[in-house]
Amino acid sequence: MPHFPDEIEYSEKYNDDLYEYRHVLLPKNVYSKLKDFCGKDLRGKLLNENVWRSLGVTQSRGWVHYEVHKPEPFILLFRRPIGTDPQTGLPPSDFDEKKRLYEQQWKQGPQSIQQ
Repeated sequence: MPHFPDEIEYSEKYNDDLYEYRHVLLPKNVYSKLKDFCGKDLRGKLLNENVWRSLGVTQSRGWVHYEVHKPEPFILLFRRPIGTDPQTGLPPSDFDEKKRLYEQQWKQGPQSIQQ
């Protein structure tokens, strides 16, 4: 049985080398609205910013709903590039290059990734 919070809950931010992350837990009544809006089966459906803001999720700009937590779809997983401007939502100008280098190094094996 899932544990729904009484109100929208926001995790602390956490990060890896490229992105900062957070997850947001929706209360049952908000999740029900989402099911009405998107259909009963939410698995695999990512929400655009207009949809998650219309549900009452409030956070600075640049956050993207990037994955569905299948066991508990009322938990929304968000990420944005590290260094994103919270006013404009724009990532740092060098983000695409950092991502390209990271992915190139990852293909060579995790031991090659520079910290």
